[in-house]
Amino acid sequence: MLPVVFEVSTLPVLLAGAGPLALKRLALLDDAAAGDVRVFGLADDDALRAAAGARFRPHLPDAHDIADVRLMFVAGLPAFQAHVLGDLARAHHVALNVEDDLPYCDFHMPAMVRRGDLLLTVSTGGGSPALASGIRAWLSAQFGLEWAEHMSEAQALRTRLREAGAPPGEVIQAVRALITERGWLA
Repeated sequence: MLPVVFEVSTLPVLLAGAGPLALKRLALLDDAAAGDVRVFGLADDDALRAAAGARFRPHLPDAHDIADVRLMFVAGLPAFQAHVLGDLARAHHVALNVEDDLPYCDFHMPAMVRRGDLLLTVSTGGGSPALASGIRAWLSAQFGLEWAEHMSEAQALRTRLREAGAPPGEVIQAVRALITERGWLA
């Protein structure tokens, strides 16, 4: 596994699904400020339609819809539908995640704790979501809501120093000094 973080504000993303699992994926995309999310679902899925608003399309995507995106999530659909969509995604070289179907996942969704721009993640490579969830709960207790402000403060310091022309080593030392001075990791 190779951990990466996608900048989803700039990538076209497709979500195909139904029910609570699709709603959960949509909420994660919205929390990540995904900019171009195309939501495909069953016409009678009123909850997904309401959550997606104008992004909702009342049918499953076809090859043309899939060819135009870079990331695709499939959640809450029966395996036969998910696999057809997954095969189309792979044919178009679209990075794919099919909820709880490891052979149809090019990437996995880690358990996440988000504190502003600070993102802490835990992955078991799909091997034990319950373990990842337990560690996420522990991280959430260790890194409270105040970490959003800590992150903003460290980011502002880094930006100021870089704009002033400070070399990378000096920026790193200054941020580490800030962390120590404030006692954030004590």
